[in-house]
Amino acid sequence: MAVYTVKGFQLAGVHCGLKPEGAKDIALLISDQPCTAAGVFTTNQVKAAPVLVDQAVLAAENAQVRAVIANTGSANACTGELGMANARQTAQTVAERVGCTPDEVLVLSTGVIGMQLPMERITSGIGALAPQVSPDGWADAAHAIMTTDTRPKLASVQTPAGYTITGMAKGSGMIAPNMATMLAVIATDAAVPRNVLDRALRHAVDASFNHVVVDGDMSTNDTVLALANGASGVTVGDETVFTGGLIDVCTQLAQAIVRDGEGATKFVTLYVTGAPDEATAKTVADHIATSALVKTAFYGADPNWGRILCAAGYAGVPLDPARLGLWLLDGKGTPAIQLVDGGTPLDYDEPAAIRLMEGAEWGVRLDLG
Repeated sequence: MAVYTVKGFQLAGVHCGLKPEGAKDIALLISDQPCTAAGVFTTNQVKAAPVLVDQAVLAAENAQVRAVIANTGSANACTGELGMANARQTAQTVAERVGCTPDEVLVLSTGVIGMQLPMERITSGIGALAPQVSPDGWADAAHAIMTTDTRPKLASVQTPAGYTITGMAKGSGMIAPNMATMLAVIATDAAVPRNVLDRALRHAVDASFNHVVVDGDMSTNDTVLALANGASGVTVGDETVFTGGLIDVCTQLAQAIVRDGEGATKFVTLYVTGAPDEATAKTVADHIATSALVKTAFYGADPNWGRILCAAGYAGVPLDPARLGLWLLDGKGTPAIQLVDGGTPLDYDEPAAIRLMEGAEWGVRLDLG
């Protein structure tokens, strides 16, 4: 499959220590000139810091974008005020390298929920990325955003009107309708009015990514971004043709995610407390209990508690992420290890948590505050 360069856009992907063994783990896309931009984000109520930062950037009346930075290793979700500060600092560092303002930078993160960004490595990575960007950097950038993916995901179309649309995505675990654990960045050198780009992107996402189901979980970080810089000199006249090209790229990326998708020995009792009524508690509990990712973590004795909060966040009931508490319980239902307090991750004895989860009978308590 051909991947076409997009006029005025340059990319790079490098290793900065977020992944082992030298694998690329941080990516940068920059535009030579300001772009109109649009984004579609997770509907999960527990939204990661970069999602909140990007939504604020794009909500500005005269929003324009010059760069997108994406890291793996940490989702920067459920990380409190420090997580928000780190997302903003990442944008600031990119802005200094690119020569723009922080509100012209969009930030993406993917990886483990509840882990703070290692900012020294992120800053070092940005410094390494800036001089390496190239119009041909799509493949390196696509490799750099992979997590559980086994292959990079790229798609590209050239239109008869004279402009190009190219995109990259990551995703193989936590994929569900209405966005899923996936990131996508799509760039075009057409000049596209902001309202047209936003409308076209929402249509394209609904026709592609929102039809994908791999394992039924909705992530905290899901983001699809579209940037248009007008470098081709072609202004979109027929919105239908542009939307069709965008749907084509999104569909190729969504299908690539499906092709790369991931897959009772224990009795686990789940308690949901602090809900306004029993029906709300049951709804949250059902969503957690039926989550494939939660079940695989339980089976593998993996105390990756972010999956539990993630499932609670998309249960469709009001909750305040800053009030959540989470405990592992022993076989008698007694709290043994607290993992989260007030929506903030706690330092805990991970080997002890693993030993508890390796047992035949134990429990989990989620308090909604």
